[in-house]
Amino acid sequence: MSNFEYALAPESTAILNIAPQYGLFIGGKFVDSKSQQFFSTINPATEKVISQISLATEADVDFAVASARTAYNKVWSKLSAAERGKYLFRIARILQERAREFAVLETLDNGKPIRESRDVDVPLSAAHFFYHAGWADKLSHAGFGSDPKPHGVVAQIIPWNFPLLMLAWKVAPALATGNTVVLKPAETTPMTALLFAEVCQQAGLPDGVVNIVTGDGSTGALLVNHPDVDKIAFTGSTSVGKAIARAVSGTKKSLTLELGGKAANIVFDDAPIDETVEGIVNGIFFNQGHVCCAGSRLLVQENVSDQILEKLKHRMSQIRVGDPMDKNTDLGAINSSEQLARINELANSGDAEGAERWSPACELPTTGFWYPPTIFTGVTQAHRIAREEIFGPVLSVLTFRTPQEAIEKANNTPYGLSAGVWSDKGSRILWASQRLRAGVIWANTFNKFDPASPFGGYKESGWGREGGRHGLAAYVKGGK
Repeated sequence: MSNFEYALAPESTAILNIAPQYGLFIGGKFVDSKSQQFFSTINPATEKVISQISLATEADVDFAVASARTAYNKVWSKLSAAERGKYLFRIARILQERAREFAVLETLDNGKPIRESRDVDVPLSAAHFFYHAGWADKLSHAGFGSDPKPHGVVAQIIPWNFPLLMLAWKVAPALATGNTVVLKPAETTPMTALLFAEVCQQAGLPDGVVNIVTGDGSTGALLVNHPDVDKIAFTGSTSVGKAIARAVSGTKKSLTLELGGKAANIVFDDAPIDETVEGIVNGIFFNQGHVCCAGSRLLVQENVSDQILEKLKHRMSQIRVGDPMDKNTDLGAINSSEQLARINELANSGDAEGAERWSPACELPTTGFWYPPTIFTGVTQAHRIAREEIFGPVLSVLTFRTPQEAIEKANNTPYGLSAGVWSDKGSRILWASQRLRAGVIWANTFNKFDPASPFGGYKESGWGREGGRHGLAAYVKGGK
């Protein structure tokens, strides 16, 4: 039987109404930046400019924080918890109603396949608002005391890999617990945050409860160091997280950090092979590997390693790389030229250090930022590709002989965000899970998320949790 070809199935962008330039969202309306400075956000699949985005400077950040403080003092803190919950329910419903619009815009600005934006990012974002809306009037039953109090003004800085979902992870619990927000989206992916500003207006959210300031790292630093911010929530690289921790040290600001990862995906010899291979692919190639909890280190028991690799290579040869707007695409564009350079640099170090690279035959587009699905075998724990976070579609394969050796190799990392365990024996899964130093451990699956389940890591993967009752704790005083 010959391989069959997929016909093109491009998603239309006609649903979008993109302005040539955007201001900042402060006090319930879009306003011009005081500096009148702009930067371009581009489509990483085509390198075409999508729009011009305002660069917020010190005066803009001062205005946004003051707006959030006024809204907190005069409106948001005076509303009943049930009333706050109604706004979150309203936002969730509007996200569902405008789901296609958000999915198309996310893919256009980020480069991820439309299938993932449509089926994962947007539905999960709405689910987070629904979930936290339900908590708004039940906080006294969450284990934080009979009358938990919000921090006040929360500064939130989110990354470019899941722009809308990370916004939902942060904004929903902050509002549910009674805080007001100043949010800074990533420089390369501001578009869905700006569209979310329209949702806030559509939901009738009181002015200043959510403020969105766009910009680069300098804008984020202004937020972190602002004296009238009570809490900071950051998701991003470990290096930036460390800098934020140093800046906040000695102040009264509360801080949560969700940072990098180098997750081990452990395959024991009794694992269901086909299911495992599918899980490996989902663990590292989902969202082009732009996932902090990606299963980027595959640890396979030696006696099944050849079989796993043979099936994995066959499965990788079926991955369709190309136009993110095509509904058949599995692997989209790398988010930026800078990230592509980082992936290339680390992958080249794998070659230089003696690992064996393999990629399926793959015709990459000539414009945009692209990288083929790639695995390295013959990897040791000394290789950079086994130690450093690549944040791309690159998998390092290591082997082990005994279960204890698997645990030792898995834990031999400065990170501790996630891990996966594949086995037919429940007892072995529980044994391994108890010994892995990771905040999230998946059993016979990978990259599964739910708003009710807490997410976060140990060691250099940050501190604090997001999602679930545990995630609410970060947004109330004295929460644990």
